[in-house]
Amino acid sequence: MRPTKYFTPTEVSLHNTLGDLWVSYLGKVYDLTPLVNEFKGDVLLKPIIECAGKDISHWFDPKTKDILTHIDPLSGCVKYYTPRGRFVHVPPPCPRTDWTNDFGRPWWRDTQYEVGLLSVKTRWIRIINTLTSQEQGLEVCSEETLNEILQRYLRYNSHAASYTWKHNCVNLDMSKTLEENGIPDEDEDFYNTRMDRDLFSQSICLYFNDDLTEL
Repeated sequence: MRPTKYFTPTEVSLHNTLGDLWVSYLGKVYDLTPLVNEFKGDVLLKPIIECAGKDISHWFDPKTKDILTHIDPLSGCVKYYTPRGRFVHVPPPCPRTDWTNDFGRPWWRDTQYEVGLLSVKTRWIRIINTLTSQEQGLEVCSEETLNEILQRYLRYNSHAASYTWKHNCVNLDMSKTLEENGIPDEDEDFYNTRMDRDLFSQSICLYFNDDLTEL
């Protein structure tokens, strides 16, 4: 079963305010806005707010998917490693009467905050409308199908579904990814040869079908 949605790191980075706070970690994207609202004004939010819109995978052990731990030099006990400071749902270093652990799952294990997956590799493509000669550069996720890329393109052309999508004059399978359609990712080649990605990235040409389908 395909995941519901992929996000680029750039998209995640746009959600970087108290009223709209996302982070990514271990390949997934999370909307922590409800958590921020729940603990509004709590000093334990500080490390999370400082990393709004960023990837915080380095906070976690990829094997256990839990916060990294270390041996506390004073007590000799295993404790969570939080160099930015203790944050929400992390227990205090010493026993305290005001600490309650009846919150259930800590936020980093709570799937209610999950909104999608972080793309392992993004790439740029050019979409050319042959009817209007409009050309649009678009950063997409390499895991996305052409149908999902079409959804990204709708902001520039609400009738995008009224076009036949082609590459090198060959109709594209909208249920497949760019790679599966034979459109290779050439970013590494552009980097090695110092070619301008904006000018030479792979292009998809749109041919109008004489209807006005609007999504």
